[in-house]
Amino acid sequence: LLALTAFICIETIMECSPCEGLYFFEFVSCSALVVTGALLLLFSLNLHTRIPQINWNLTDLVNTGLSTFFFFIASVVLAALNHKTGAEIAAVVFGFLATAAFALNAALAVQRWRLGRRQQSRQSSDYVRARSESREVVPRPEIQRLDA
Repeated sequence: LLALTAFICIETIMECSPCEGLYFFEFVSCSALVVTGALLLLFSLNLHTRIPQINWNLTDLVNTGLSTFFFFIASVVLAALNHKTGAEIAAVVFGFLATAAFALNAALAVQRWRLGRRQQSRQSSDYVRARSESREVVPRPEIQRLDA
């Protein structure tokens, strides 16, 4: 919602000179909004369970990490190059709020990713233990009778 609000604020600006900071902020806010919205839709409808080949925890971590980084850079650039209009100031404020929200989400995504890796390593160690136990030679009396 913060990315959407920042995007709406930046779209209400009619005149700019130079416009590079404004265009960069517009690109970042729109991109973050579209990608995060698509992931939110996938997770909300449990469609991510139909594609187990993708590491969704890592996908969420990469999305939130990149969105945090680019929102911060875009907000700093827009804050440095703005013309002190109300819409630009509002966009900068919502840009920094979106940066904070994405940073919090990235921290939570790191925790989920680490938890998923721990569970995955525990499952693989259980698999290795089960395979090595199954390879142990167990004396079987029916085979010994055939040898004799």
